[in-house]
This record gives sequence, C-alpha cells and structure tokens, in this order.
Amino acid sequence: MTKRHLRPDELELWQQIARSTDPLHKHRPPQPKPKPLPKKASIGENNPKAITPFKAGQSAQFRSDTIIPPPTTADRLKQDGVSMDAKAFGRMKRGKLVPEGRLDLHGMTLDQAHGALVRYILTAQSRGFRLVLVITGKGDREDPYDPMPRRRGVLKTQVPLWLRMPPVAQAVLQVSEAHRKHGGGGAYYVYLRRRR
Repeated sequence: MTKRHLRPDELELWQQIARSTDPLHKHRPPQPKPKPLPKKASIGENNPKAITPFKAGQSAQFRSDTIIPPPTTADRLKQDGVSMDAKAFGRMKRGKLVPEGRLDLHGMTLDQAHGALVRYILTAQSRGFRLVLVITGKGDREDPYDPMPRRRGVLKTQVPLWLRMPPVAQAVLQVSEAHRKHGGGGAYYVYLRRRR
C-alpha cells in the first residue's frame, strides 16, 4: 500500500490546527516553520474552494436532510392572481357556477389529449361558452415506499401548462382546480374570455 501525499490545502489546514494547540512535551525542540504554499493553493476569499477556518471545539453548521418537494400544480394555480371578476371567481370555486361544457381526457395519450384540448377550448370560445370543465383524472396515488418521490398524473400536470401556451392562451382567462362536486383535484375549471 502506497502512502498518499497530502494536498496543499490539506497540509495548510493541518498546520493551522497544529499551530492552535499546546504541545504536550515542552522539552521537544519546535519544528521548523513550513515553507509558504504557492498562491494557487492558498486558502482565501478568491479561492472558490476555500475552506473556512475551523477551531478545535467549534461545532459544525447544521445541514438539514429534509427534502422539500417542489410545489404541486394545485399550489402553483393558487399562487396565480385572479384575472376574472372576484365575485364570480368565489362562486366558481364554491361550485355554484355550472360549467357549460366538459371535456374528459381519461385514457388519452399526451398527444391525443393536447390536440383534443386545443380543439375543445377554441370551439367552446367560438360558441360563446364562459366556463368549461376539463377532466384529467387525479393520476396514481403516491407510493409512500417509493425511494424517489415522483409526480403522478401526467395530464393533471400538463393541462394547466398547455392552457398558458398558444394557441389557447388568448382564449383562457382563468384556470382553477374544480370544486369537489365537479371532480375536485381531478378536474379544472377553465374560464374563457368573451370572443370579440
């Protein structure tokens, strides 16, 4: 087994710690001071891999191991501002407004669902509909024993993104998760602009 040589930053760190200690045997002659390290390996503010000074007995900084998942689609929709009339928005969220049409995307692939959504939204706006219901389904439930947290429900995640992209973005005024009696987390209310 070959002996590993210390890197310059390791050597300097060891020397800093050695200088901060008191010798056990004071009768030993002091060791000669080591040569200064070249500029490249010096530890300081300009070095991106700089090591912060650490004194013996100092506690290390606590780093949490908690994984914070990214916000869900429902959370992102709640953060969006209300673009429509606030009173109508409140009635819609309580399930008091009845959708004039509905589109069910269950069992469709992403390509099929995207085409069907674009056609339906543009047709609904041309007919003068104001509120339509788009049913995506909730997707599979989260597996608590899955080693890697994954988002379930591809259509549930994609539909709000598609509604913000051309050609349907100009037709959509507000997107919100549906009330429980209209499908809850598995459906979206899409409030359309009036056609001019």
